[in-house]
Parts: sequence; C-alpha cells; structure tokens
Amino acid sequence: MLAAAIAAVLLAASPAPADPGAGPGPAAAAEDPAAQALARKVQALYQQTRDLTAHFRQTYSYAGFGRRQVSSGRLLVKKPGMMRWEYQKPSPKIVAVKGRQLVQYEPEENQAYVDERFDATAMSAALAFLLGQGDLEKDFQVSLGAGGALLLRPRLADPRVDSIELVAAPNGQIQSTRVVDGSGNVNEIVFEDVKRNSGLADSSFDVKLPPNVVRIAPPGR
Repeated sequence: MLAAAIAAVLLAASPAPADPGAGPGPAAAAEDPAAQALARKVQALYQQTRDLTAHFRQTYSYAGFGRRQVSSGRLLVKKPGMMRWEYQKPSPKIVAVKGRQLVQYEPEENQAYVDERFDATAMSAALAFLLGQGDLEKDFQVSLGAGGALLLRPRLADPRVDSIELVAAPNGQIQSTRVVDGSGNVNEIVFEDVKRNSGLADSSFDVKLPPNVVRIAPPGR
C-alpha cells in the first residue's frame, strides 16, 4: 500500500476549491509587519530559485492512532513543475511530479501509481511555492510563532489544514515545515544540505519502472 506519509507530502495541506457554503477562515487579525516581511523574504528567495536539492527527514504523527512514522531521503525540485522525493528509509520509495505526470513507486512492493493527468494545484500549500506557485500573503494570514517561525493560517476555511509553520534561515531559505490538518495529524519535514540553482537536468525527474511492475490506476479511471 502506498504510504500515507507520501500522500501527505503532496496532498495533506492542499488548498481546497472554493465552496459557496463554506464559512470564512480564522477571524481576520491585524497583520504583523515582521511576519509580512519574513513571508516576502521567503517568497522572493524561492521565486529566484530555478532548482533545488536537499536531504529531508519527515515525521508524520497520526492523531487518531497515537503513533508516528519517520522517513528520510532526498528531495529534488525544478521549475516549472518538477519535484522528486526519493525516500531511502524506512524503505525505498519514489514520488515524482513532472508536469502533468505523477508517479509513486515502491520497489520492494513492485507496484506503482501513475497519473498522467495530475493537477499540481493539489500539491501541499507548504511546498507549492517551491515551484513558484501561490502567494503566502494572499493565501494565508501570517504571524510569527515560537522562535520567530512563520505561522500561516488559510484565509479560507479548509478542514485539511489548520496551520502551517515555516522555520526560515535569515536569507529566507526554508529549514523546516510543520503542517497540522483539521484532524490534528502533524506532518513535519526538516531540510538539510540545501543547494539552489545547481542546474538539474529534466531527466532527473523521470522514473524508470520495470516491465513487470504492478500498476495501480488513479481512482475513478
């Protein structure tokens, strides 16, 4: 079964489509100038980022089960619209987005999910800005959390995301993300050895599947 933590990376904090019956998000508060300045610094850095590589450590905490899943691996990002998560521990997995194609591959299970019509707008709001998508100040109310972290709350009510916390270096580079969804599940990712604009090839985001791999069809297709 494709790991829930992988799906959480791409989907758990995705912005919901507008619902005419949905209520507003959190009550509007006076914007914090320091938080706005930090949000703009983060936004500006990633708008200037053509590609990125990093090692990551992900901890997904399940509120209803009282357990955690810890994973680690390597992340590659390139504009426009390319992202690849290479999970190394606890077991090898690849999650790759290249334009309209999404591939999730588990070598040990010899199975793969391939979607040729992937909608990148479903990607996590905590990560979409890496691809130059979204606007932190437009989509979220921004404030400063513990230790000066950038705290984001969606301007429109969304049960899939309660808050997003970004810890940034002085230059605006994201060091970690923490997403809490409406059920209390927590998805934390720490980035290390971040390298920007190194000239990644588009082929870095191709996933070569073995001929005998078991393919899982996208839901409803």
